[in-house]
Amino acid sequence: MENTESTRQLKVAKEIQKDMAEIIRSKGMAIFGGALVTVSGVRVSPDLSVAKVYVSIFPSGKASAVMDTLNANVKALRGELGARVAKQLRIVPEIVFYLDSSLDYVEHIEELLKK
Repeated sequence: MENTESTRQLKVAKEIQKDMAEIIRSKGMAIFGGALVTVSGVRVSPDLSVAKVYVSIFPSGKASAVMDTLNANVKALRGELGARVAKQLRIVPEIVFYLDSSLDYVEHIEELLKK
């Protein structure tokens, strides 16, 4: 499969991933009910107007509550991101959070292998 994302998209996605990870880490685990939240990836639309931010959440039982918290605070998080990327980007992309369930998948496979 050929990678159709431009170099610019990939650079912007990497920068947003780094900055969102720092912003989320700075909030501390308390705001997320003690869950560990990791930004596992970011995909940016070709026009750089939308950033899909994939987060993995441990323990996965708290995923729903953490996603609610992230989505409730998306404007503030986008504002903080804007302050960090203002020099690199003209427009701060809209942020859409997605749950990255690949950790659950790995856990599931490990459980199956133990049987």
